[in-house]
Amino acid sequence: MTLQVLIIEDHQYIRNLIALHLRDMDCHVTLSEDGAGGLRQAKNHCYDLIVLDWILPGVSGIEICRDLRRRASYTPILMLTANSMESDRVSGLDAGADDYLTKPFSIPEFLARVRAIFRRNDAWQESAAGTALRDTLETGHLSIDEGQRTACRGGRPLELTAKEFDLLLYFARHPGQVFTRQQLLDAVWAEGYDGYEHTVNSHINRLRAKIEKNHGDPEYIVTVWGVGYKMPDYRCH
Repeated sequence: MTLQVLIIEDHQYIRNLIALHLRDMDCHVTLSEDGAGGLRQAKNHCYDLIVLDWILPGVSGIEICRDLRRRASYTPILMLTANSMESDRVSGLDAGADDYLTKPFSIPEFLARVRAIFRRNDAWQESAAGTALRDTLETGHLSIDEGQRTACRGGRPLELTAKEFDLLLYFARHPGQVFTRQQLLDAVWAEGYDGYEHTVNSHINRLRAKIEKNHGDPEYIVTVWGVGYKMPDYRCH
């Protein structure tokens, strides 16, 4: 199946070069050279991947990323930037990027990152298909609809970003299992982000603020000191 990729990059040489190699991977590629046009394309069409430059004319890549992550539908985003500062890499991940490449980068590394995103997306879809008969997960007072990508607490809808929903769903699919921050990064974000565990902390803090009755004494995402986090298995209660 031909995969749909949107490239939002104002540098013509980089835009055309990565498009050439993505087409060699049998991807159908759509090009945009500015932020406003790219955001419009991303909202009006469905893509399997968005390659997004950080600095763009009009609307910045980080603004586009945040805007798209407020939507219910989820599209993987590979962010490109000329800035190698750790704070920018963390900001990109916190905004919802699935992976991050610093310019200049090699084409083999770029393609490896793209393949990893496609594999991870396939694994999520297969996992979702395997649980199609139970589209709604119930844990305590939480109800999670996998098909609609919505969640409720005590019947009240929760306003979750796409990444917050993915994180909550991952915990709910593995009740009672303890995950390290790196394991959560590998499962919900991208592989190979050693040293970026703090992006997990910030997402869990925001998620707790939305799903917990008492943020200081969580009942759904519990800290296992010295290890990581888990969601209690309420089937055992």
